[in-house]
Amino acid sequence: MRVRKLTFAALAVAAGLSLTACNGDDGAAQSDGAPASSASSSNTASGSAGSEQGGSKQGGSEEGDSEQSGGTDSAGGGSGTGAEGGNCRTDELEISATDTTITGDEKGSTAVTFKNGGGSDCTLPGYAGVDLKTNAGDLSAERSGEASDPMVLKSGESVSFGIFYPLNDSGGSGVRITDLVVTPPNETKSVTLVWPGAATLPVTDGSGTPVTVGPMGSAGQGGAS
Repeated sequence: MRVRKLTFAALAVAAGLSLTACNGDDGAAQSDGAPASSASSSNTASGSAGSEQGGSKQGGSEEGDSEQSGGTDSAGGGSGTGAEGGNCRTDELEISATDTTITGDEKGSTAVTFKNGGGSDCTLPGYAGVDLKTNAGDLSAERSGEASDPMVLKSGESVSFGIFYPLNDSGGSGVRITDLVVTPPNETKSVTLVWPGAATLPVTDGSGTPVTVGPMGSAGQGGAS
């Protein structure tokens, strides 16, 4: 009996020690688990912050795209505003004529001036058309034959060309001039002006027109006025 009691006592002690050891392991496991949970929370917070930063960055990208798009639109607009326009239209030109004959010259001369009032640059590609209305019918001026390269007439600026004709020194009544008709280069619409030059032309034998027209700039080129 004594041996059995000792054996039971030994078993009881051993069982107690075994239970104590098991409880210690559980505590250690719980202790290790708490830091793991804390780290998980930290990672979640960090991930949330990263997501917010990513959203902010994405917003910055959208803002950048908007600026780029705006810059493209601005560049496109500049290309339309800075480009040279087409041919100068009759309705966009202020056309005038003045007598430029100098005493002693063998021929009379009249300067016709085109002023660009259209608000944008335009091109004058060649000679203007010139007709004189007379009491003997219309008389078309011939080109002088000088080179006439296309020129750009800037907004607000002017250019002049000359009309040259023989003076009536015959003593006769000659051919009376009433009006001057001017047609800008490559245009079909004309402008009728009061003729500012000599009142008459000498009578010719009909072999050709005595009136010639010069290219743009042949009567001097002025600036904005």
